[in-house]
Amino acid sequence: MLFAAVALVAYAADQVSKVVATRTLDGRPDVQVVGELLQLHLTFNPGAAFSTGTGITPVITVIAILATLGVLWYVRRVGSALWAVALGVLLAGVAGNLTDRLLREPGPFRGHVVDFLMLPNWPVFNIADVCINVAAVLIIVQAFRGVRIDGTREGQPDDEADADGEAAGTDDPADRPAPAEERAE
Repeated sequence: MLFAAVALVAYAADQVSKVVATRTLDGRPDVQVVGELLQLHLTFNPGAAFSTGTGITPVITVIAILATLGVLWYVRRVGSALWAVALGVLLAGVAGNLTDRLLREPGPFRGHVVDFLMLPNWPVFNIADVCINVAAVLIIVQAFRGVRIDGTREGQPDDEADADGEAAGTDDPADRPAPAEERAE
């Protein structure tokens, strides 16, 4: 449920912000939000990050479809809240830009992504891009913490962990499995 809620809210924020940006920024000069630090500047990007790959938009679209399917495949194994959030924002980001590539001009699989957030010395981006970067940070945090997608920790058997990756065993001898010779009786 957490995964779905995060994905839906972030995806909606991305799509609504793009609609507002295209309706209010088209043909206007840059709008300063926080002085020169953050400005609104409408662009339509046929490529990937930093406008790379502008000539291979259909390939980027297929990669985005595969990434979306990959996230949906892996979410079945989620066993921790942080992994659910990470995959939720990742899905929202990938699906947000994929929606543009499928539905915007110049046509399906060639659509240009709406970008409108501009920082100094940085390419113009959107909320979907922010989601993808937040997901990357959360995934790296989980990797450094040694928490697997199912919530278990590295070096810990899967059946001895709870959903947050913490040990669930106790020191009570009654909770330990019986030795093999006792089970045979």
